[in-house]
Amino acid sequence: MSFDFSDAVAVVTGAGSGIGAACARSFAKRGARVVVTDINPTRAEKVCAEVGDAAVALRCDVSSMDDLEAARDLALERFGRVDLVMNNVGLPIFGAVEDIPFEAWERQIDVNILGIVRSNLVFLPMLMEQGSGYIVNTASTAGLLPYGHDRLPYTTTKHAVVGLTKGLAVHLRAKGIGVSCLCPAQVPTNIQELVAVYGTPTKMPVAPQFPIVEPEVVGELVADAVEAGRFLILSTRAVEEDLRAQGDDMDAYIEKVITEYT
Repeated sequence: MSFDFSDAVAVVTGAGSGIGAACARSFAKRGARVVVTDINPTRAEKVCAEVGDAAVALRCDVSSMDDLEAARDLALERFGRVDLVMNNVGLPIFGAVEDIPFEAWERQIDVNILGIVRSNLVFLPMLMEQGSGYIVNTASTAGLLPYGHDRLPYTTTKHAVVGLTKGLAVHLRAKGIGVSCLCPAQVPTNIQELVAVYGTPTKMPVAPQFPIVEPEVVGELVADAVEAGRFLILSTRAVEEDLRAQGDDMDAYIEKVITEYT
């Protein structure tokens, strides 16, 4: 299901930096008006200023239904509609699973999964009523492949985002709403500022050495995929080889991960 950015209105969460900011800029370049939201209002305002008159900024914590409703209301007040919602917020946690407390799991689930659930409850009724729109959910390569044993709350929630987004794609197509799932690999962002580490890691987290791709490149990849109506968005095609290997023989792939990444 294709999408036309011309004069569309996009709401992007986590848009104060990194991939979210890059997507906001890419959407605006293609004609969209953008509500730039972030838990850091200074960063949201900076991106808004870069985009110009086609953008408005708002502080938004996706763990708050009130904040997401405020983002919706601001979009309607300033631009009169909402056509695209990009759920881009995610928190990382590192550490052995036996060292990570229950409260940390709760926080990951509340932000990484329930943030999207809240967004759906706020925005989907409007999109369904108008019979058109688009949703982009940011997961991760860690939500497709099993190498993230040293960040299991993050890996678990990102697998859940992939599953949730697949289900949304199936459910919403007949209602005129397109859905894409972004699964980036190595992309330099400020997510490391948010990392919580539990226990005493004995070595750096390990993962396949996929090519590093800059956020601005990812922003264009997302915009291209949305225009074409493609579901899966990868930051690098190098991931495809691992996806094929996993699909061909899951047991063999997990053995490979155990050997190479533990």
